[in-house]
Amino acid sequence: MKPSTPAVALVGATGAAGSTVLRVLEDRAFPLCELRALASPRSEGTTVTFRDAQLTVAAVSPSRLEGCDIVFFAAGGATSKAYAPLVAAGGGVAVDKSSFFRMDPEVPLVVPEVNGEKVRDHRGIIANPNCVAIPLSVALAPLHRAFGLRHLTVATYQAASGAGRDLVTELDLQVRDDAAGRQPSHSFYPHVLHGNVIPGGWKMHGDDTDEEVKVVQEVRRLLDLPDLGVGITTVRVPVTVGHAAAVWVELETDADPAAARRILEGAPGIRVVDDPAAQAYPTPREVAGSDEVHVGRIRRDPSREHGLALFVVADNLRKGAATNAVQVAELVLEYR
Repeated sequence: MKPSTPAVALVGATGAAGSTVLRVLEDRAFPLCELRALASPRSEGTTVTFRDAQLTVAAVSPSRLEGCDIVFFAAGGATSKAYAPLVAAGGGVAVDKSSFFRMDPEVPLVVPEVNGEKVRDHRGIIANPNCVAIPLSVALAPLHRAFGLRHLTVATYQAASGAGRDLVTELDLQVRDDAAGRQPSHSFYPHVLHGNVIPGGWKMHGDDTDEEVKVVQEVRRLLDLPDLGVGITTVRVPVTVGHAAAVWVELETDADPAAARRILEGAPGIRVVDDPAAQAYPTPREVAGSDEVHVGRIRRDPSREHGLALFVVADNLRKGAATNAVQVAELVLEYR
């Protein structure tokens, strides 16, 4: 790898996740000597903007990944499966935003604020966690370090953009149809999302959604708590950007809410917004565009021993995906 200015590629440059990676690379002034914008063959020849320049998108192929030091994958598991090992074999580092490698014991699953040291253990591939697991682990890790974490219960409120641009477009059309007095339709999602909340839309694994399975597995791995009891229901809501979660934790030792608040205020990557009497608490609209995990409604849960309740919100496209991946790449450079 070049000392300070790596050659970088972005696979999936034309998608919602990829375009956010481009913005985050700009915002964080990520050092690079070259950026290759890659996507599927149907996007070849289109352009994307990066640092006021127009980059022509090329179809991803082994030859176009040759010589790359860091490659961001934002194009789905099949693409990552096919090409990430080639990057690793060529001496580069693949930072994969798909779920394909997340539970591979040979591949570090990394959130820099939680277990950034795991970057040192990579063998050419580093997995970026799920867009719910990332903010949850950022909020839970400092509480676990201070008080011990015994059990976790979560209800999520996940934005349309978590399912990609097609659902965002469908939601927008539904909003217009309802405003015009027309019956809204749906094709991408199993139900009309506007004016609705949907406890599904993901593939099912028995009684659990694919999303629920991912979050449970990944939070356990990120916190190094393989036996952590976790109950979760994932829900899609008619919000464009910003995943929220109502969280209840049972801790090993008693935690006064004020003490928990101080712990969270001093933790990296967290912004505490917690004055309910003044109607100050995290919301998706307020968090959109932010790279911090916002935490509020921190209070006792008297229904369980050493229980706390809190509300966690993050921009799912940034900290829930792109920002975390870029932070991982920054650690790759730091630890090289």
